[in-house]
Amino acid sequence: MKKKLEQRIKLLNEEQNIFLKYLKVKFPLFHNSNFFFRDFHYGVKYFLEEKQLSTSYAEAEKCAIGFSKSLEKQGIFTKVNNTGWKVTYPEFATTTPGDPFGKL
Repeated sequence: MKKKLEQRIKLLNEEQNIFLKYLKVKFPLFHNSNFFFRDFHYGVKYFLEEKQLSTSYAEAEKCAIGFSKSLEKQGIFTKVNNTGWKVTYPEFATTTPGDPFGKL
């Protein structure tokens, strides 16, 4: 079981940019915004399932916890409290204040 989780976390780290773009499509994820753990958790679960890696709720939660630590170390996530982070990812900045979707 532990090896399975380590392999999934490794995949998430290797495909970090793809994962973050996937997450942005599925959830409201913007530069300088708050992002909640449960959304991240489900994002990890859905992403792994898209990769044909069946992952239980509990396994996805453990992967999310492990992978979020990597994002925190890189400064992409700044822990606000036990339920979420502030996102620091300039690529996800909106183009016009008040326009969360930018130019489509």
